[in-house]
Amino acid sequence: MTCFASIALAENAPTIQIRTISVAPYGIEAENRNSGIYYDLANALADHLVSRKNIKVSHKIYPYARIIHELKNGKTDLSILFKYEELEQHVHYIAALPELKNVVMGLNGQAFNSVADLEGKTIAYLRGATFSEEIDNNPKIIKITTNNFRQGIDMLMAERVDAIIGPIDPILSAAQKLKIDKDLFGPALIVSTKTPWLQISNLSKLRYSIDDIKKYFNEILAAGKLNSLREKYLTYEDNFNKTN
Repeated sequence: MTCFASIALAENAPTIQIRTISVAPYGIEAENRNSGIYYDLANALADHLVSRKNIKVSHKIYPYARIIHELKNGKTDLSILFKYEELEQHVHYIAALPELKNVVMGLNGQAFNSVADLEGKTIAYLRGATFSEEIDNNPKIIKITTNNFRQGIDMLMAERVDAIIGPIDPILSAAQKLKIDKDLFGPALIVSTKTPWLQISNLSKLRYSIDDIKKYFNEILAAGKLNSLREKYLTYEDNFNKTN
């Protein structure tokens, strides 16, 4: 017997908008199926929400800048990002993920021992991202914005920039997709350590369920989901034995 009340309830359910950054291995766009560490992790959370609340979910992969803009105006409900100063008044930070190290790397044979060594140099910097306030605020370091890390690596190989900046995982993931050995890079200089956060727009309809969302998300992390996704998507061996 069909329950028409249940069908009507489902049809009227609000749609929650989840966005994942368009940076492999965190968010990977494909014609058949999107994927990635944060994409799959957010989907696991979405499954919990759908099963426990009368909602529907729309999950897409967007660039940093667009997600930040949509968190401000409420068009995006949930995302996993670093903390950004421009978002402080617009989001609530729900749960922290393990911290990530942001690095600067040049070509093999080129070593940077400090941020001061980057003065007068040109670095490829992902558009919309913030990886190091010390570098951002140093006018002697020239930043060339890129659409993705693959573009940054292409520029590095063509010697159009002296170095590339970002978290080690997406840089190595981009190199892997380009079929480039990680030995292309020189030692990695750690320039900052940042923590990704599951965050919710202050304009989201889910803001009254923050405690529940935090509980579900922490259960997913405690079950080892993040570690299994890292093993799935990161095939390069640990590169931090070369960091400064």
